[in-house]
Amino acid sequence: MPAWSLPESISDVLPSEARKIEELRRKLLDLFATYGYELVMPPLVEYTDSLLSGTGRDMDLQMFKLVDQLSGRTMGLRADITPQVARIDAHLLNRSGVTRLCYAGSVVHTRPSVLSSSRESLQIGAEIYGHSGLEADLEVLELLRTSLECIGLGTVRIDLAHVGILRALLAPPVEAALADEIHPLLQSKDHSGLSQMAARLPDGVAAALAALCDLYGGPEVLTRARQVLPSSAPIARALDDLETLAHALPDACLSFDLADMRGYQYHSGVMFSAYCPGLAGAVARGGRYDEIGLTFGRARPAAGFSVYLRDAAALLPERTPGGAIRAPDGTDPALREAIARLRRAGEIVVQQLPGHAAQNQEFVCDRILVKFEDVWRVERLAP
Repeated sequence: MPAWSLPESISDVLPSEARKIEELRRKLLDLFATYGYELVMPPLVEYTDSLLSGTGRDMDLQMFKLVDQLSGRTMGLRADITPQVARIDAHLLNRSGVTRLCYAGSVVHTRPSVLSSSRESLQIGAEIYGHSGLEADLEVLELLRTSLECIGLGTVRIDLAHVGILRALLAPPVEAALADEIHPLLQSKDHSGLSQMAARLPDGVAAALAALCDLYGGPEVLTRARQVLPSSAPIARALDDLETLAHALPDACLSFDLADMRGYQYHSGVMFSAYCPGLAGAVARGGRYDEIGLTFGRARPAAGFSVYLRDAAALLPERTPGGAIRAPDGTDPALREAIARLRRAGEIVVQQLPGHAAQNQEFVCDRILVKFEDVWRVERLAP
């Protein structure tokens, strides 16, 4: 195998894509700052005890692990940044009131989420800690919608779900191991598999799980859910939460998929995923996860979202390469000063090296720096 080969589902980011990703990252971090979100930068590796806090078995399977040669303890490459931000909020900042934090960085998975995706994902996200009311859920949903508009994505559909419904259906006496078997069947809307579980479930639960598989669509889903799901206070509260958020976002393109329980062990309330035409998976995911900080001694109310930057960048059209100024090689002090002055003014100046022609993909030199009567000046090149 050639030395330059990369592992399967791992790829380099080349100049054109890298520029788009970096532009999106800057835009979003600037937007988050206008909402009062403070930037944090957690490490790429840390002990698995911390990285797997409250995330369930799915995250454990997604994480690359290694042994720390200094301590002998097991470390992991982060598969998600949210547990790290929860640790920072709970253990390092240790604030008593509302805290808004944001982040941007790479995560690595043992397997790609869909066949065409990379195992190294670039995440950018925002999280709010310290408020348990729906006002926080509404803020992160509004910020997500504004974020996707800010970076130029067109039609975005946000699917809403609520983990409280599944928790109510799979409450004791249903065993946790059985609940783990049911989750993938529910996620794939496997009616046949769920029906085979009926004998191992309390009366009515299998039928309710099968009904969840068909509860997707517009606002009418919530009305139908009240009719076909068991009448219980937790389920009613979950449906009330979803209805409240839908009324608070009348202009958003919202839908409901009450069987979409990705990360149900991770979340504690409302969950959502954002989808765009042309992308197989979600471009962003988020929700409420009040219990994630329990390992760190402070199970603070928390809600937030992550946008997958590489996927978002892939949806955007190619932009015309930026114009640049070509400068000749040389060490003439006047030439060096002219180049420095242009760069201070924000211009892109590509200085040639002896014996080489410019071959920049990202910058098209539409002007040239020339010397005229001992003065260096910029002239436009013919197309």
